[in-house]
Amino acid sequence: MRIIAGEYRSRLLAAPRGMATRPTSDKLRGTLFNVLGPGIVGQRFADLYAGSGAVGIEAISRGAEFVWFAENAKPAAGAIRDNLRTLKIAAGYALEDRGAKLLLEALVKKSTALDVVFLDPPYEEEREYDATLGFLGRNAVTLLSKDALVIAEHGKKKPLAERYGRLVRTRVLEQGEAALSFYRVEAVVGE
Repeated sequence: MRIIAGEYRSRLLAAPRGMATRPTSDKLRGTLFNVLGPGIVGQRFADLYAGSGAVGIEAISRGAEFVWFAENAKPAAGAIRDNLRTLKIAAGYALEDRGAKLLLEALVKKSTALDVVFLDPPYEEEREYDATLGFLGRNAVTLLSKDALVIAEHGKKKPLAERYGRLVRTRVLEQGEAALSFYRVEAVVGE
């Protein structure tokens, strides 16, 4: 696994040992960041179910203002710390090693508005998708900026819902057995 572009381009990343973590492939990560484009510069980014942290580190490499990582598996959280240390990234990020739910709840309390949220739970964990996307949709006004983009990686054969609260799916990109579903915050008249 390597960083595709930006300040840390071509640097290698370590993945946690074992089969419990399924890293986002370089190709799919490239597709994701091609869609995000140069707009990632200066953005507040959350990498939920972060695994090795490859997606969030790619965002840092490409100029994101701040990245929040959420990962509750100890080996994966350790890999994120090791990758950040190896790259000498000392600031511009936070790691919540108790999981996505606790990170999002803390950000709601602080009224921190995210610009981009990427989530990649294990494909078979449908409840995680529903819980996290549902939470984001219910708390969109507090947790997401007006033009925020929420992207969920999932199995191509396990499509996600069109809508979660105020989140409405706008696009699906498929690559191999994986898919990326893109959601935007639904505009409400008068806001």
